[in-house]
Amino acid sequence: MPRVIAVTGATGALGRRVVDRLAGRDDVRLRLVVRDAARAPRVPGAEVAAVPAGYADAPGLTAALSGVHTLYLVSAAEAEDRLQQHLTAVAAAAAAGVQRVVYTSFLGAAPDAVFTLARQHAATEAALAATGVRTTVLRHAMYADFVPFFAVAEDGRAVIAAPADDGRASFVSRDDLADVAAAVLGEDSPALDGAVLDVTGPEALSLDDTAAVLADVTGRPAVYRRQTVAEAWATRRPSGHPDWEIEGWVTSYRAIAAGELARVTDAVPALTGHPARTVAEHLRAHPEDWAHLRS
Repeated sequence: MPRVIAVTGATGALGRRVVDRLAGRDDVRLRLVVRDAARAPRVPGAEVAAVPAGYADAPGLTAALSGVHTLYLVSAAEAEDRLQQHLTAVAAAAAAGVQRVVYTSFLGAAPDAVFTLARQHAATEAALAATGVRTTVLRHAMYADFVPFFAVAEDGRAVIAAPADDGRASFVSRDDLADVAAAVLGEDSPALDGAVLDVTGPEALSLDDTAAVLADVTGRPAVYRRQTVAEAWATRRPSGHPDWEIEGWVTSYRAIAAGELARVTDAVPALTGHPARTVAEHLRAHPEDWAHLRS
């Protein structure tokens, strides 16, 4: 019998990519766990389980995961209660009898990580371990897709203003993350049980390097402007976003400065058989990611 693999966040940028890669496999039956069934990808043979309240709805999520063998648990969107959402989802998976979870964590996840959201991932990993459910953790590096959104258009150039000092980050393409996920989900191997895999791009770039890549790809000047932590807060507070969210933005750059995001691994080629994409390769393949910098 085909294994039932549930993909959460199936309408999102990562989940949708994973669905596309698993679609059509004879040994897999997909269940797409989404908030809005109308937005679910149209995949022949796939089931759609709508949970409008998302991870916060323990009974609804438990029902949606009933009969699932393997769960691809995509971390929730950033929210003040994100950790509680994760803990609810983990408990629902265990209650539903899910046999295996593949969780999307973050590079450098630890209780004392500089990046505040990486601490939430560490707590989620601990909760998964406590369930006894077979688990594989994929600790993703910062997305290459996000690089253009570090920048704002200013006087005809793209400016990355951040308190990252001269630190480096091993940005990874979500195309590669989806390839890795499909490989791990498709291989029901005990060798992956308990594995914590750092999934990174092929190189660690400083934000000076990153600005140079943006300039080369977009054809527009780009620079990195170093900020202090105080300057970073002061320039982001007018956005109106809550302090917990701004703290996440600022500490993500401080994690780069601290060297917590510089690790480079061979997880992509080892699991997919192809080299990891560079930031430049990803951005050339996805001009929609930097369309806002054209104006």
